[in-house]
Amino acid sequence: MPKLIKLHQGQASLANDRFTQVADEEPLPSGDLIISLTRFQAEGDRLLSEGRAVGVRVEAGEEIEGLAYDLPRIAVVALAFPKFRDGRHYTNARLLRERFDYRGEVRAVGDVLREQAMFMVRCGFDAFEPADDSGPDEWLAATRRFTHVYQRAADTREPAFVARAE
Repeated sequence: MPKLIKLHQGQASLANDRFTQVADEEPLPSGDLIISLTRFQAEGDRLLSEGRAVGVRVEAGEEIEGLAYDLPRIAVVALAFPKFRDGRHYTNARLLRERFDYRGEVRAVGDVLREQAMFMVRCGFDAFEPADDSGPDEWLAATRRFTHVYQRAADTREPAFVARAE
């Protein structure tokens, strides 16, 4: 089971993952699930009608817009990074938070590196499955690495030019 680090109100902690990640070819166990976008589109309505909490895993290259209608019913959107240098999910996280006003958990999974934590938080991620053995304190320190930011983002930190004008 991968380690799950969650950020909440400026604190980072290890969290128990109540979701079971299920591959497309596996049978569905009882309880809360994270399934692929493809499987969600085929079986999501039924699973949600059963009263389960459902999460959707979105692979790089899949369009997040396909979830727009269902987002209020989805508990977790897990954005899968195939390689740490693939930045497409940074855009997807911002779209979820800013365009679709998604308030559920946005989780980074796959090749997720602590060095990218601050940028992920700025885009709207609030949960991480690190690719290494780093812990919550290291992730929190990485999110606070830089004091000033220079543009607005999903994390609503005040840009340096605004602070400077005051």
